[in-house]
Amino acid sequence: MEKNDIFTWWLPSRDEAFKKLVEKQKQLVQEEAAIKGRGTVAHVMQEKTTEPMAYTLKRGEYDKRQDPVKPDTPKMLPAMPSNLPRNRVGLAEWLLQPDQPLTARVTVNRFWQEVFGNGLVRSSGDFGISGDQPTHPELLDWLAVEFRESGWDVKKFFKLMCMSNTYRQAATVTPEKLEKDPSNKWLSRGPRFRMDAEMVRDNALAVSGLLVKKIGGPSVKPYQPEGVWEAVAMDVSNTRNYVADKGDKLYRRGIYTFWKRAAPPASLDIFNAPNRETCTVKRERTNTPLQALVTLNDIQFVEAARHLATHAIKAGKTNDERLEYIAQRLLSRSFKADEKKIVSTSLNELSEFYQKNEADAKKLIAVGESKADTSLSAQELASWTMLCNELMNLDEVLNK
Repeated sequence: MEKNDIFTWWLPSRDEAFKKLVEKQKQLVQEEAAIKGRGTVAHVMQEKTTEPMAYTLKRGEYDKRQDPVKPDTPKMLPAMPSNLPRNRVGLAEWLLQPDQPLTARVTVNRFWQEVFGNGLVRSSGDFGISGDQPTHPELLDWLAVEFRESGWDVKKFFKLMCMSNTYRQAATVTPEKLEKDPSNKWLSRGPRFRMDAEMVRDNALAVSGLLVKKIGGPSVKPYQPEGVWEAVAMDVSNTRNYVADKGDKLYRRGIYTFWKRAAPPASLDIFNAPNRETCTVKRERTNTPLQALVTLNDIQFVEAARHLATHAIKAGKTNDERLEYIAQRLLSRSFKADEKKIVSTSLNELSEFYQKNEADAKKLIAVGESKADTSLSAQELASWTMLCNELMNLDEVLNK
């Protein structure tokens, strides 16, 4: 006992080597705590060692068990091979079996819906007897087999759809097509529908050159109207106050936007982004005045218009060259003669207004965190900014 007492006294008070090791240990513990503080905890489920078991219940009463029910797949679908475990791994392998008809069919139908607006089976969340029949059953079968045999190559499959004659049709509606195929159920014309919420914003950033293409990383907080979070937050909430990010984080893709379920990003919510309370197989698409107010007035869209205008002014010496640059960026085509006349008239009116109202011009080009190009006159940049803002609101720009 006396030796132990002397030993515990000697080490911390007299042994210099021990003191250094103790200090180093403290630093390592602090570093470990800091690393854990920066990360997130992922709770990973593990399979039970015992086989799961359930029972049929008499009239649904939980305390009146009847026949035992073991894990298995529906009898109407291909049987699960006896060598597969009856757990999540076994289920995943069963879903990808060559004779499994549903996995590839449901997947390609969702992809088709993303590109064409509606799936070949319009009830994309219901392939059962209460769902819709496929409009083109042979095509659905072929696409499913093609996708599976390509090694489940998603990029290749989207390229296949987008390069097809069906997708590359004009979206023009003729009287005959309107009479025979009003909802484009039979694919008599190319698809035309408003882009999803995230795409509307991402497209504005992309055409302006503002989009940051970095992949991955933590969520970001782009521009948002004041008071949205504060209106629903509790005093103790760690998301009570919304503070927008700075720099490149403002221009990341929409999928990286920080999402507060009680107060979703306003601009995305207005464009029918789901609230994430439940799984959404197909989004709603509405057309409201609020959407036009967002794309015309939201900081992100005005700032994007200014950047596009800056590039256009520098890309051409004449107005015609600049208009051609904008048309190719926004529409991937040149303006038609009658369109160009309207656009030129609008530009002249805007130029006349801002030449007389320099203060308004300076206020407009100051919108957004990024700074306006000081080598350009405020009146000229403001005129082209408002023109780009108008053109970015064309149906042809917001629809795909």
